[in-house]
Formats: sequence, C-alpha cells, structure tokens
Amino acid sequence: MKYMSIYFVMFVYLFIFSLFLLILSFYFVLNDLVIFIEWNIIFYNSMNILMTLLFDWMSLIFMGFVFFISSLVVLYSSYYMEGDYNNKRFVYLVMLFVLSMMFLIISPNMVSILLGWDGLGLISYCLVIYYQNNKSYNAGMLTALSNRVGDVFLLLVISWMLNFGSWNYIFYMSCYKMNFDMMIINLLVLLAAMTSSAQIPFSSWLPAAMAAPTPVSALVHSSTLVTAGVFLLIRFNISFNDSLKMILLLISCLTMFMAGLGANFEYDLKKIIALSTLSQLGLMLSILSLGYGVLAFFHLLMHALFKALLFMCAGVVIHNMKNCQDIRFMGGICFQLPLMSSCLMISNFALCGFPFLAGYYSSDLILEMVSMNYLNLFSFFMFFSSTGLTVCYSFRLFYYVMCGDFNLNSMYIMSDNNYYLMYSMMMLLFLVVFGGSMFSWIIFGNPKLIMLPLMLKLLILLVSIFGGIIGYEMSKMNLSLDFTFIIYVYMMNFCGSMWFMPYIFTYGISLYPLLLGYNLSSTLDSGWIEYFGGQGLIYLLMMFSKFNQLIQFNSLKLFMTFFIMLVVFMFIFCIYN
Repeated sequence: MKYMSIYFVMFVYLFIFSLFLLILSFYFVLNDLVIFIEWNIIFYNSMNILMTLLFDWMSLIFMGFVFFISSLVVLYSSYYMEGDYNNKRFVYLVMLFVLSMMFLIISPNMVSILLGWDGLGLISYCLVIYYQNNKSYNAGMLTALSNRVGDVFLLLVISWMLNFGSWNYIFYMSCYKMNFDMMIINLLVLLAAMTSSAQIPFSSWLPAAMAAPTPVSALVHSSTLVTAGVFLLIRFNISFNDSLKMILLLISCLTMFMAGLGANFEYDLKKIIALSTLSQLGLMLSILSLGYGVLAFFHLLMHALFKALLFMCAGVVIHNMKNCQDIRFMGGICFQLPLMSSCLMISNFALCGFPFLAGYYSSDLILEMVSMNYLNLFSFFMFFSSTGLTVCYSFRLFYYVMCGDFNLNSMYIMSDNNYYLMYSMMMLLFLVVFGGSMFSWIIFGNPKLIMLPLMLKLLILLVSIFGGIIGYEMSKMNLSLDFTFIIYVYMMNFCGSMWFMPYIFTYGISLYPLLLGYNLSSTLDSGWIEYFGGQGLIYLLMMFSKFNQLIQFNSLKLFMTFFIMLVVFMFIFCIYN
C-alpha cells in the first residue's frame, strides 16, 4: 500500500497519546485535580496576549476518547481509502480536524475556542467535499454556512465579554450567574451550540454531511464536530438560569423526537445512522437542561464508542455493496460478513440501550433520572417516545440489512477479512461491551440508587419492546405494501423529510432571494437601467458625435442654411425692439 506508513505512524502516535491521556484522567478523577495554565505570549505596553489551558478530568478523558477513536479511524481508513489518489491529503486533513478539536476541549478562553471552532468548520468543509461532485459541494456549503452562524454568535460572545475584562469564561461562571451580561452570553453560547449540534432549526446540515467519506462520518458523528456544541454547553451549564434551561429542554426534545421519527422513514444507510446521532444529541442536551451535566458527558462518551463502530460497520457494508447505500437492496449480509454483522448487531443493541452494553449504563440512567425528576407531561412523553423510536429504527435497520432474502448483494462476493479493518473494529467492540461499566465506576464515584414505582421502572423496558416489535413489522414492508399507505403520503412525506426542515431552512432561505436577484437583474440591470443607463448614454453620445461630424464636414448648404437662420433671427429681433 502506497501510504501505509503514514497511516500506521499516525495510528501509533494517536493510540499512545490516547492511552496516556486516559490513564492521566483516571488519576485526576481519583485525586480531584485541576491544572490551569496561563502562558503569556506577548506583553507590550500593558497589552497582554495569553494562551490559557485547562486540564481537568473532563477535558483529559474527552481528549483520550477523541485520540482513541481517531487512531482507530485512521487505521480503518488505510483499508477504506486504499484506492484513493489523495491518501496523504486525507490523513493530513483528519489530523488537522483532531487538532482543532483539541483546541476547543482544553481551552477556557473564548478566543482560542473560536480558533478551534473555526478549524472544525473549515476542515469539515474540506472533508465533506472530498469526493468533489455536485452533491458533495452542496452538502459542504450547507455544512460550512450552518457552522458559520455559530461563529457569528461566538464572535458576539467575545465582544460582549469585553464588559468583564477577560475572555476566560471560567472565571465568571458562579459569581455572575444572575447578571444580565452573563444571561446574554449564555443565550449566545446556546445558539452557537445549537448550530454545531444541529438542533432545530439547524438540523438540515447533519444528514447532508453524509456526502463525506465514511471514516470522516465515524469521526464527526462520534467525538468531534457535532459534540463540540454539547461539550461547550456542559462547560457553561452551571451558569444557565431556569428559563434558558426550559428553552433548551423544549428544542432538544423536539429534535430528539423529530430525528427518531425521520429515521424510520429513511432508506439511506448512512442517513439513518446520522439521524440516530441527531436523536442522541437531543437526548444529551435535554438531560443537560435538567441540570445533570456529568450524566450528559457520560452519555456523550458512551455514544462516541458505539456510534464510531456503527459507522465503521456501515462503511464495510457500503464498500462491499459497491457504494450502494439503499437498505432495500441489502439483506442476508450476516451469511457473507459474519464478523462485521456481529459488530453491527452489538453496536445497534448498544444504541438501543441493551442491558450491560455501553449505551445501557448512560441511557437507562438518563431515563430513570427523568422519571424521578419533576417534569411536565410533554417532556416526559418526548423522552420515552423517542426511546421507543430509537429501538424501532434500530430493529428496522437490523432486519433490512442482515436478515431476510438476498437482494442485490447476491451478485457480489463479500469479504471482511482485512486485518486493519478488523483490528480497528474489534478494539472498539471491546470498549462497547466493557467500557460502559468501567467508565461508570470511574466517572460516578458513588453508585446511583434510584427508587421508582414498579410501573415506572418497567416503562423503559415496555417502550423498548414495543418499539422493537414496530421496527420488525416495518422491516417486512416491501413495494407491494406501500400502495396501502397511499392515503397517508403527505403525512409520510412530512415525517420522512425532517418536518420539511431541509426545504424551509435551505431551499426556503436561498430560493426566494435568488429569484429576487434574478428578477432584479433581468428587469433592471439588463432592462430599464441598461436602456436609460449605459446603453442609452452610448446612444446619446453617438447622436451628438454624428451631429458634430455633420457640422465639421464644411458643407456649403449647411453654412447657407445657418446664415439665412441668423438673418431671420436678427430681423425678428430688430422688429420687436
């Protein structure tokens, strides 16, 4: 392999860094340590330019996870991107992506956070348009412009924090909690995080970003771009007031429900997994809005593990299906790709919250904390119905892809026996199976004992079973059965298109201004203004020039005419005077 050395070297470095940071984070958790570093870069005429770094257990464990997943994605890419001409460029872009995320994680300073945020937005654009076709360009522009909205809000935060005298937000968390300036800053940070984490109404860019290569999707949807906003809100969580938390709870619950509903009507394999990411982000932000920041962070880590594995398995399926992503053409893959199917099944069950896998320890605890909390009926319904929808689309995907009859793939010879591919997936599989219990003991120092009535305790199990049954029934729908639902076609279009959000917030925003510009250009610039402006002026000057030329020709008839006119005028003048 031409660039195997680059992939392997990057994998080794990232893996060693991840182990070092994870071990260091365990030490910080046990001893409750925080290290705050201020590096004075320039001091000139009372002007201070500082680089500040914050190392606590949260930043260290998150950096360890990002490095660990990135190392396995790089190893996975050595097989997946094998035939690509720009292998070297791809690795460098991934490394810059990880470096930008590091800036965002370890910085308590809004200026350096903006540097990492901008780096994530720019390099995500480069990675989304990597395949260089029209679909990739459109998706990349949508991704970049959506994240630029977040940049504007962060710039407003930086300008507003001039009232405080420093851009280190960590100094002002508790002392200015009820301050008006801090409320404005929290609102702007919330809006910025909503753009990065694709909450309503900024949700349309996340499924569109699936135009990127699958290893990039595994990295973006697990631990980098979409989790940046969640991590920023976890840092700012202690300064949020109740009204801001209620706004966040409403938006995140609607996003969670909308994404879960849309995934059940989707047939693109990567878009289903992307919508599941959107649903889980809504779950993280909704439990964060209830005040459980550490629990939201724990679910963020567990979600990163099984979502990276899920995308890796999807990449193997797409690679073997000769770039076909429609799940209706799949079926019976478990007979041809048994090891990959096992990984896909376990990661899918972890997403559903199957007992004693990684997702169970976080999602089950979240739902029990919701049941124990004082919460309105609407939010309670959203939490549990979204859980049922998650199990529903997971079972639907499982039966479509791995069970049933052979469809298009019966023509192909499938193989998952590449060593680097399997090593990367098996290492993630180990953490998906054992990481939940291990990290729950590390992050939660004391065991959580939640006492609930029997019906509330069993409600999670009942909702999951009911969602699994509906998902199984939906997986049996084929083309002949679709005509039964022709009367519900408008409702299905509404649910399957993310509540028309891509049309309203992408085409709706761009179409009418573009039409207005076209009409103005055709009627004014190329019409009346052209006639009375440039072209009319040229025509007028040409007429004057022709008349001037006529005068300059020394014509005797013309001179005689002017002489007679002059005599007539003088005669008239003399008569009236």
